[in-house]
Amino acid sequence: MKNADITSIYKALDDQYFMPAFSRNMAIVRGKGSIVWDGTGKEYIDCVAGIAVCSTGHCHPAVVKAICEQAHELIHCSNLYYVPHQGELAQKIVEITGMKKAFFSNSGAEASDGALKLARVRTKKKKFVAFMHGFHGRTIGSLAVTHKPAAREPFEPLGLPTTFVEYGNLEALKKAVDRDTAAVIVEPIQGEAGVIIPPDSFLEGIREICDATGTLMIVDEVQTGMGRTGKWLAIQHTKVEPDIITLAKGIASGFPMGALVARDGLEFTKGEHGSTFAGGPLACAASLATISVLEPLLPEIVRKGERLRQGLAKYHPRVRGLMIGVTVGDKCPDVQNECAEQGVLVNCAADGNLRLVPPLVISDAEIDQVVKVIDGALSKVML
Repeated sequence: MKNADITSIYKALDDQYFMPAFSRNMAIVRGKGSIVWDGTGKEYIDCVAGIAVCSTGHCHPAVVKAICEQAHELIHCSNLYYVPHQGELAQKIVEITGMKKAFFSNSGAEASDGALKLARVRTKKKKFVAFMHGFHGRTIGSLAVTHKPAAREPFEPLGLPTTFVEYGNLEALKKAVDRDTAAVIVEPIQGEAGVIIPPDSFLEGIREICDATGTLMIVDEVQTGMGRTGKWLAIQHTKVEPDIITLAKGIASGFPMGALVARDGLEFTKGEHGSTFAGGPLACAASLATISVLEPLLPEIVRKGERLRQGLAKYHPRVRGLMIGVTVGDKCPDVQNECAEQGVLVNCAADGNLRLVPPLVISDAEIDQVVKVIDGALSKVML
């Protein structure tokens, strides 16, 4: 098969057999580090990284080795038995998050669902408060606390009474939270909204409101966690200690996995939660390898983000480590397409915001090329 034929073949099969839930026009067939190749053999610097997933880059040797070695031993056994690497990974996740107990899932949406279930079953309360433009997943449970009307409204009623308040508005939050609220769920940086960074002391204010009303604080670190902002968790840039934290995306370098971790006194008891595939041998092996690769990289992530900030300074980027947003407006899709033409993959999040979430292993030379391409694309399209 010639490279030029691959994308058209994928598209034909997709059109005929796959539900049309996605918009796409490119086939990515290979990746190494921060570089991917499409079906024609064209090379790109990948600043999408599977939507903040490929934290160690594509096909990192340590992750590939861990998956392959485990695949030779045991691929699956279910949670009816003790699972290879599961306890070891739970210990590591608890240590790096400062929480007490972990539970694994197959995705961020499942982690959100689990967090909501845990909040309900332990508090015996039914109501939740979430934030406008927040995103927590597409399952029925996680959609209930996801604000985006286009994603949520077609599936209502969703069964979890949720009040949405303006992100960053503590006065509105005080009015919404009462002693019948099970939890407030918040992203420390809103990712799908376009890398929206909250006002100073906002997260501390949520903690205070929750403490005053006996409400749990769930922090969604699905996109911001696992080193994305230069610490294991974005919430670790503050002194806030949440009750529950959710993780996914970068946790296993692209192997499907999520996790929720909770403080002392918050845990599922036997029979309250479960999953056939969650925390399987391959996922746990991939995650342990991912953590070992990321740990020494953490001090470099903020510096790399600052390099991007300085290069894009005239566009006033919002930057936290290697999580970058640039407001572009209606022409964002045109900028995205122009960047792809010039060999850099970026994506448009909500409200015309260009989002960059590259692999955390991206090099300085690659960063400089990304800046050059984005600058050129913005200059060309925004004229």
